[in-house]
Amino acid sequence: MTLILFLTILFANFAESVAEGRGKAQAESLKKTQKNMKARIINKDKATNQTKETIIDAIELKKDDIVLVKAGELIPSDGEVIEGIASVDESAITGESAPVVKESGGDFASVTGGTTVSSDWLMIKITSSSGESFLDKMISLVEGASRKKTPNEIALNTLLVSLTIIFLIVIVTLYPIASFVHVKLSVTTLISLTVCLIPTTIGGLLSAIGIAGMDRVTRFNVIAMSGKAVEASGDVDTMILDKTGTITFGNRMAAKFLPVNGVSLEELTENAVLTSLKDETPEGKSIIRLAEEQEDKDFMTPAEMTFVEFTAQTRMSGVDFPTGKTIRKGATDAVIDYIQQQGGGVPNDLKRITDEISSVGGTPLVVSEDSKILGVIYLKDTIKPGLVERFARLREMGIKTIMCTGDNPLTAATIAQEAGVDSYIAECKPEDKIKAIKVEQNDGKVVAMTGDGTNDAPALAQADVGIAMNSGTSAAKEAANMVDLDSDPTKILDIVEIGKQLLITRGALTTFSIANDIAKYFAIIPAMFMLAIPQIHVLNIMNLATPSSAILSALIFNAIIIPLLIPLAMKGVKYKPQHSDKMLTHNMLVYGLGGVIAPFIGIKIIDLIIAPLLHMIGL
Repeated sequence: MTLILFLTILFANFAESVAEGRGKAQAESLKKTQKNMKARIINKDKATNQTKETIIDAIELKKDDIVLVKAGELIPSDGEVIEGIASVDESAITGESAPVVKESGGDFASVTGGTTVSSDWLMIKITSSSGESFLDKMISLVEGASRKKTPNEIALNTLLVSLTIIFLIVIVTLYPIASFVHVKLSVTTLISLTVCLIPTTIGGLLSAIGIAGMDRVTRFNVIAMSGKAVEASGDVDTMILDKTGTITFGNRMAAKFLPVNGVSLEELTENAVLTSLKDETPEGKSIIRLAEEQEDKDFMTPAEMTFVEFTAQTRMSGVDFPTGKTIRKGATDAVIDYIQQQGGGVPNDLKRITDEISSVGGTPLVVSEDSKILGVIYLKDTIKPGLVERFARLREMGIKTIMCTGDNPLTAATIAQEAGVDSYIAECKPEDKIKAIKVEQNDGKVVAMTGDGTNDAPALAQADVGIAMNSGTSAAKEAANMVDLDSDPTKILDIVEIGKQLLITRGALTTFSIANDIAKYFAIIPAMFMLAIPQIHVLNIMNLATPSSAILSALIFNAIIIPLLIPLAMKGVKYKPQHSDKMLTHNMLVYGLGGVIAPFIGIKIIDLIIAPLLHMIGL
């Protein structure tokens, strides 16, 4: 009995140790990055106005210190670039091998400690004190040192404590009942019964489930600032998404060639291609791609043409030929001015075509040959592939999606319909996002959103689940409760599904555990009293051999079920997008029924094995 009780406690702690072991392995790799890191601090002598470099340990850095980081050196702590431009290798943090360009000003000024400057140099102002950097937080989080119990865990613990008290009362009342019917119960037997009947299974797996949930988020290259954030993502009712970068690529792509009257589609297409053969912009490449799809052929670059690059002054690009022929593509008014200077006229249907494109949120790109306008290229902000299906899955889960965009209402409505989002906010300003979040929260909804700019910080702080991009500003990352190291706004969809899986896993295993305990109660009690009360034998449906074999079989089953469930707790219950009511019904059937059946089968098999052994030794 003592050995089995010891194994029960051991296996319960083993579940948490397995989960924490993963975190500690990740923490060790991060500590290697942090260990022995040096910083070149820049001090200015006020008397001589000269700067002086001093090499110190990175842990000695203070907020607002200025450091110089040269090519090949590690950035010692989080900060903002105040001078210089350089490529930064963030693979140690994000896992992505491609370097990222960092420069002062804008959205790419924020740098993370532990990353490496690949080229040139950067002057950085430190924005975090020692022990508070992003790398420090990551180490603390993956070690689990700062992991606190989430609200659902606290509620579940309350339920488990209540069930434990109920089962303890049952055990305590068994002693006088046993004495009354002349059944001898030892203290060891009562303790064994207590261990069998109280919810030790889910109690042993609870921490492992929570830690594994954070581990799954980490494997998606997302750092959650707390387990509460991961759990809240599973309760999300409303998602507020930026159009650009999340729903659309943010790069205008060629969608259609629209010739003016008197010009063939082939003529417009060929001239549009000539202006784009040496155009390395996403728009230029998309024009060639669209033309190749329409014409079903590859276009060759003529050797004699000269490419004219786009400038902010001309707002056009194009090609010139030795013969004097010129082809241009660009903004409508810029191309009109260009051809009018050469004596050309404006086609009657040009305004209609450009207005139609603008009305649906597109960008008209006018193409001309010498002094003649040939037509318009319709540039469209392209919806990311697969989003329509993903939004449909969210709808099945009962999650509402709201798109925020600075576009006019007509454009916003067009993109919202094409993407399949439930609602949209047109001409959206930062304060509109906060207002939308508060409206949803006042209705009792849990809200998630993504952001990367300083202007997104208030909304990220207000949201229940705020996900900041690692490429964003320090203000955004500090306001959020999650940071996406890949800076992929669409990852919010994956995070919500991970949160749902966490809650489903906990709910499924809780259902299994409680059903398990109830089944064990009805398996053991009849076997204990059937000798003293023969009439109760009818309830001994498992036909267990003796009271001793019944209790011992239940104890053994209780001990081995915990390690058997560890893989499920770590991996998570398979998740299918569906409404919570359907999910609850499914879990009750599968895990509730499974929790009832498993003890009957398991205890009976163990009883068949140990009953003869107990008989041999006289028990």
